[in-house]
Amino acid sequence: MKPWLQLVFFTSIFLIWRTEAEFFTSIGQMTDLIYAEKDLVQSLKEYIRAEENKLSQIKSWAEKMDVLTSKSTSDPEGYLAHPVNAYKLVKRLNTDWLELENLVLQDTTNGFIANLTIQRQFFPTEEDETGAAKALMRLQDTYKLDPETLSRGNLPGTKYRSSLTVGDCFGMGKTAYNDGDYYHTVLWMEQALKQHDEGEDTTVSKVEILDYLSYAVFQFGDLHRAMELTRRLISLDSTHERAGSNLRYFEKLLEKEREEKEKEKSMNKTMTTTEPVVQSGAYERPLDYLPERDIYEALCRGEGVKMTPQRQKRLFCRYHDGNRNPHLLIAPFKEEDEWDSPHIVRYYDVMSDEEIEKIKQLAKPRLARATVRDPKTGVLTVASYRVSKSSWLEEDDDPVVAKVNQRMQQITGLTVKTAELLQVANYGMGGQYEPHFDFSRKDEPDAFKRLGTGNRVATFLNYMSDVEAGGATVFPDFGAAIWPKKGTAVFWYNLFRSGEGDYRTRHAACPVLVGCKWVSNKWFHERGNEFLRPCGRTEVD
Repeated sequence: MKPWLQLVFFTSIFLIWRTEAEFFTSIGQMTDLIYAEKDLVQSLKEYIRAEENKLSQIKSWAEKMDVLTSKSTSDPEGYLAHPVNAYKLVKRLNTDWLELENLVLQDTTNGFIANLTIQRQFFPTEEDETGAAKALMRLQDTYKLDPETLSRGNLPGTKYRSSLTVGDCFGMGKTAYNDGDYYHTVLWMEQALKQHDEGEDTTVSKVEILDYLSYAVFQFGDLHRAMELTRRLISLDSTHERAGSNLRYFEKLLEKEREEKEKEKSMNKTMTTTEPVVQSGAYERPLDYLPERDIYEALCRGEGVKMTPQRQKRLFCRYHDGNRNPHLLIAPFKEEDEWDSPHIVRYYDVMSDEEIEKIKQLAKPRLARATVRDPKTGVLTVASYRVSKSSWLEEDDDPVVAKVNQRMQQITGLTVKTAELLQVANYGMGGQYEPHFDFSRKDEPDAFKRLGTGNRVATFLNYMSDVEAGGATVFPDFGAAIWPKKGTAVFWYNLFRSGEGDYRTRHAACPVLVGCKWVSNKWFHERGNEFLRPCGRTEVD
């Protein structure tokens, strides 16, 4: 690569990546990695031409990458819509290219290492690879996908098929293991072992897989299976010290268990067992912090939606003119009831494709990891239950922002003068926002104190992309699921007319299984809307 071209390239990627890392939290920003990887391949090929006789192994790698990046650069968002492609992109740039560097360092008389070294400062980090792996596990859990399905890339609505190798599955298992997540460790190490047994070519040994798998199984209390796996490990490597030590320890535990059972028998006591309920090596997924986890995930899969025939009869479509707003009399919006109580409506053709692309263009350079407010400290912080990147746009940024804001005001009849800025969000791998409230509750009275505009009275949510699979907005309290449709928007009130919070509006953004999800939203506040939405006669009007 010519020096002046390198300077232009490095300057451009610095501008692109001047925001914080965490690429896995935004598919929109991950597309930049596609072009970076393509450049690396081209640089690698130039180096190979200079050292072709000595580096045939590297040339093979470059040709494989060249095929891959040619496909991915033709449609970056479409390619990254498949979560396995997104995971493997992060894994390649964080792990595989580093291994390649170690190989190339055997000969220091080249320019490729210098190129790779400079670019690495813009690569995904270990945190990104871990986040990408956890995203695949989140998709696995939410949509009840077995490791085989994910590994083979058999996902609905995908344009690009991709599969996980033994090494990829092993990496997933290691990520879970390092996080103390033995449930997913077992699932992914079993998949790695299965593919290894089927004869897949890999540098990962069965001994390494069995080492992790046997210990993870032991953590579930399945002593017999842990011993079986450890014995298999020792049959492959009789000098493995840890395996030998573990086997002796397991045998002692088993002997102790037998003695206790014999003792119970002799004392005519009811026998108990310390073994967990195990069915063909399958273990139950541990419970976590979210009480409505099962309901939430079922809704994400389209299950458990409480849309009865009686409720369906109460839902209608109509033309909406904003209570005879002069701007909407000639061109009213199509309004569709999504739910009756609380009332949730969808508006069609709210944003044009041109407006959407402009909003995305404005937002993309400013995207930063989306935050949540700590209810105890009031401080904004990142959280594992909100995986996306967001930015805030002002009307001065571009006329299209002011135009969209004005349109939302005309549709809702609420003022945007006291509303928050237009928030634009892009969801990354398995991007989600678990069940939450948009309004502040009584235990966090100072959440919006600095704004001085009262609580969030209503939410207006614009869908700026279609999503091939997943990504629904769900309401666990009353069993509603609303699916993204590009150019449409949904609207609901978070507060009753009395100002009391409507706790039924606790909602979530489901993980994106396949696709790239873009949304924007406007939160309207109480101040300035006292006469536009006056109080009702009761607390729950």
